[in-house]
Amino acid sequence: MLEILRGIDTKLLLAINGAHSPTLDFLLFWVSDRLIWIPFYCWLLYSLYRNYLKDTLWMLPAIAAMVAVSDQFSVLIKNNVARLRPCHEPSIQNIVHLVNDYCGGQFGFFSSHASNSMSLAVFVSMMLPKSQTAIRYQLLVFVILIGYSRVYLGAHYPGDVISGWIFGATFGWITATLLKKKISPIESK
Repeated sequence: MLEILRGIDTKLLLAINGAHSPTLDFLLFWVSDRLIWIPFYCWLLYSLYRNYLKDTLWMLPAIAAMVAVSDQFSVLIKNNVARLRPCHEPSIQNIVHLVNDYCGGQFGFFSSHASNSMSLAVFVSMMLPKSQTAIRYQLLVFVILIGYSRVYLGAHYPGDVISGWIFGATFGWITATLLKKKISPIESK
């Protein structure tokens, strides 16, 4: 069964990574860069501030801790599972398309990018009032774009991204659940 899943994972990776073009190379390389998202992060912070005012200050260390735990937990798992990234896997590394010679570290299970983005998305989605549906759609697009870019770039198998999403969703849910016990949006006060 595990071999069947690995085969599917590899076929999906090669299909996504193999459908490359100069335009997608440029766009998805930048989508994968954390700095390009700073305006979006500011928008999320502003959205939280609009709903929590000064209680937003409680969120900043919680968000920083959540992302740090998500990131470091993925590194711990990567180093213990030791699954090679596609661009380092000897059986396919010569056919994986690399953009700007970017590959990442040696191991890829599970994706830190996917985990960190999903933890933020779940956290913000849970903290905002139900009426804020537009931001939830934006967060969904954010998570999908980052996950897709990691596979497109040959840095992760789809399974690495999906696993990162699952762990990230868990970290985001735990953090939001704990914080919601301390603060609530201004509309519910």
